[in-house]
Amino acid sequence: MSTTEKEVSHPVKKGSFLEENSKSLLFIAGAVVLLIGVYLWYQNVYLKNRALEASAKMYKSEQYVGVDSLANKAINGAAGYPGLEKIAEEYDNTKSANLANLYLGGIYLRKGEYKKATEALGKYSETGSPVADPLALGLLGDAYSELKDFKQAATYYKKAADKASNKFTSPLFLKKLGLVYEHLKDFKSAEDAYTKIKTQYPESQEAAMADEFIARASAQAK
Repeated sequence: MSTTEKEVSHPVKKGSFLEENSKSLLFIAGAVVLLIGVYLWYQNVYLKNRALEASAKMYKSEQYVGVDSLANKAINGAAGYPGLEKIAEEYDNTKSANLANLYLGGIYLRKGEYKKATEALGKYSETGSPVADPLALGLLGDAYSELKDFKQAATYYKKAADKASNKFTSPLFLKKLGLVYEHLKDFKSAEDAYTKIKTQYPESQEAAMADEFIARASAQAK
């Protein structure tokens, strides 16, 4: 019998893959359903409960945030309540942990622990808040400025000024941006930052000194 005849006498059954692998396919389908169920539980139950728990535990530390003498209590906790460091670490992926990182960045800056400030603020994720998001960027600029990393400081001050876009914080970040540009000997960019204060935020407190800063940067740019 020829090879061709052999092939014809043993035709491949249509649908044989499904017939031979039906058990495997049912197992895969069941696993997918299970994974979807686990995901929905994780999102709607587990994360929600963790968020509520974190918020309930953090309120005590928040009372200490603005008081320098109580900074260590805010960081490490007190009276049976966890501090911001523990909240940020144990309740990651929650809004409370994100806010804890912002608080920690500000506290570390006040304590002069600038490297720790950059680490905490670097973990902060933008929330869409017109206040918190620019503040986090501005604080990163402050931390890098204190570390004498003026290039990084300029990057974050510029982002903060652009994101804030209001007459209260934007001119402040632009002023700091101009100052770090001067440290970088980029006097033209410094002049541009100061000029932006004068033209876009003329009623701001920083605008009162803008002409002086512009003149200084302009003189050095020549």
